[in-house]
Amino acid sequence: MSSVDAPTGALTTSSRPADKTVPLIDITIGGLLTQRAAERPDAPALVGTRHGTGERVRLTYAELLDEASRVATAIAASTRPGSFVALWAPNVVEWPIIEYGAALAGVVLVAINPALQRDELDYALTHSRSAVLIHADRAGDRDMAAVVAEVAGAHPDLVTISLSETDRWSAPAADPDVIAAAPTDPTAAAMLQYTSGTTGNPKGVLLSHRSMVNVAKLTMEAVEARPGAGAINPLPMFHTAACVIGTLGPLWLGGTEFLIEKFAPGEVLAVARSADVSILFYVPAILGALLTAQASSDAAAPQFEIVMGGAANVPAAMIEAAESTFGASVINLFGQTELAPVLSATRPGDRREDQLHTVGRPLPQVDCKIVDPFTGEIQPVGVEGEICARGYQQLICYLHDPAATAATVDAEGFVYTGDLGTMDERGYLKVTGRLKEIIIRGGENIAPAAIEETLLGHPAIESVTVVGIPDERLGETVAAVLVLNGPPAADLGAQLTEFARQRMARYKVPARWFITDGMPLTPTGKIRKFQLRDQIAAGRLTELEATA
Repeated sequence: MSSVDAPTGALTTSSRPADKTVPLIDITIGGLLTQRAAERPDAPALVGTRHGTGERVRLTYAELLDEASRVATAIAASTRPGSFVALWAPNVVEWPIIEYGAALAGVVLVAINPALQRDELDYALTHSRSAVLIHADRAGDRDMAAVVAEVAGAHPDLVTISLSETDRWSAPAADPDVIAAAPTDPTAAAMLQYTSGTTGNPKGVLLSHRSMVNVAKLTMEAVEARPGAGAINPLPMFHTAACVIGTLGPLWLGGTEFLIEKFAPGEVLAVARSADVSILFYVPAILGALLTAQASSDAAAPQFEIVMGGAANVPAAMIEAAESTFGASVINLFGQTELAPVLSATRPGDRREDQLHTVGRPLPQVDCKIVDPFTGEIQPVGVEGEICARGYQQLICYLHDPAATAATVDAEGFVYTGDLGTMDERGYLKVTGRLKEIIIRGGENIAPAAIEETLLGHPAIESVTVVGIPDERLGETVAAVLVLNGPPAADLGAQLTEFARQRMARYKVPARWFITDGMPLTPTGKIRKFQLRDQIAAGRLTELEATA
C-alpha cells in the first residue's frame, strides 16, 4: 500500500516521497559563480575583512570571479585536479574566495575548524591526505602559523601557504587555460567536511558540487528569499551552514554576502543597520545573543525579511522574539553535514503551530522516512523513530571509511541521520532528540528534546539541556542543566519539579537539577552534552534541592 492516501494526499505512514515538481540544476560551484558574474558583473557580491590587515573589502561579481580565477591559477600550479587542499582560517574574506577558486581548479577543499589544536589539525591533514594547506597566521590571539610550523614537520610532502603570502595562493592574473579546464561535472567532489563528533575521531564527509549548489538553491526558494538580497553570515565558514547556505545561498540569489569575521552582537547589529541586508543566518546561540544585545541598545532594531537557521531545537519564545524585534519571517532549518546540510525547512506561509513547533517539511527532490531504530520498519504517522533521507544532497561517502559509509547509508540509498523525530500526515517533521542521547530509565526510553521544550515554558529558565546520568537502581536517570534568567529562588528546585510533574509523565521528570552560567557549545552552536555529564560527575555544577 502506498504511504500516501490518494484521495486526500495525507500520509498513512511516516514516509514522504520526494516532491519532483521543483527542478534541480546541474552546474558546478565555479560554473554558478561564472554565470552570476556574466549576469550581474557590477552587483555587490561579497563584503568581508582581509586577513592580517582588517581592511573591509567590497567585491562585485566581476571582481569576485577574477579573484577566484587567480586563486584557481595558483592552486593549479601547486597541485593536480582532484587533490585535497586544506583551508585553516577564520571568517576572513579570503575564505569564500578560496572556496570558489578551489572549485574552479577542480580540487577538493578541506574545511578545517580554526579552533582545532595541534593534534587535531594533524589528524585532519593526515586523514584527508591533503597536498596543500592554506592557513591564516592568526585567529584572535592564537598563533596559527606557529601551529602549522609544528605540524608541517610530520608532513614532508605538504605544501603550506600562509594567507599573508598572497602571491603563492593568488596569481597576478588568471591563466585562461586553467579556467577553460575548470570542471563541469556537478557530481564531482567539491568539499570535505569533518563532523564534530563527540566520541572518537571525526569522520570526513565528502560532498559534491551538485549537492551544495542545489541545497543552496532549494533552501532559498523554499523560504521565498528575493533575488539580489543581502545576507549577513556570522556563522563559522568551515561548516556547511556558512559555506553552503550562507555563501552559495546569496550566490544563487545574485545577492551580497556580508561575512562577519568574529561574531560580536553589536557589530552584527551595526552592519545590519548600515547595509542593505534582508537576510540573517543564525544558530540559536547567535540569535539569542543578538536579541539580548538589541534589548539593551538605544538604537532601532534592524529589520530583516528572513531570519533563517537551526542546528538545535529553537524555542518558540525565541522565534516569537525574533519576529517582533526584527520584523522577520523566522525560518527553522533542519539537517546535518551529511545532507549538505539542509533536509527540511519551515516556510513563511506555514501554519503558526508549524512555524513554532516543527522543522517544517523536506525540501523538494528528497525522500524522507521515519523508521524504528531497532527493526528498520517505517513508523506509523506520529510515532517517533530515526529520521532518514535520500536525495541529491547526501554525502558521496565518508572518506577512507567504507564501513562507516555502509553503516550510515542503507542498500536503498537512505542516509540514517541518527536524529529522532516524528512525521505527521502532511510530512511535517518534529525533532525529538538524538538516537545516541536517548535516556533509558528503568527500561523506559526518554527523548530529552520534549522535556527541554516543556521546561522552557517556566519563566525562570533561559535555556535548558536534559541529559541522562548514571543511576545504580534505574541505569540512568534524568537530569536538567539550566541557565537562569536571574538569581534562583530558594525553593526553585521544588518549583521546577512540580512544574514538570504537572506537564509530563512522572518517569520523565528530572530527578536532579543543575545550574550553569552557560552551555558548552560546538562552533556550530550545538550543545556538548557529554561535557555537561562530565561536569555533573566532577561536581562542578551547582545543584538545586529538588524537594520542598
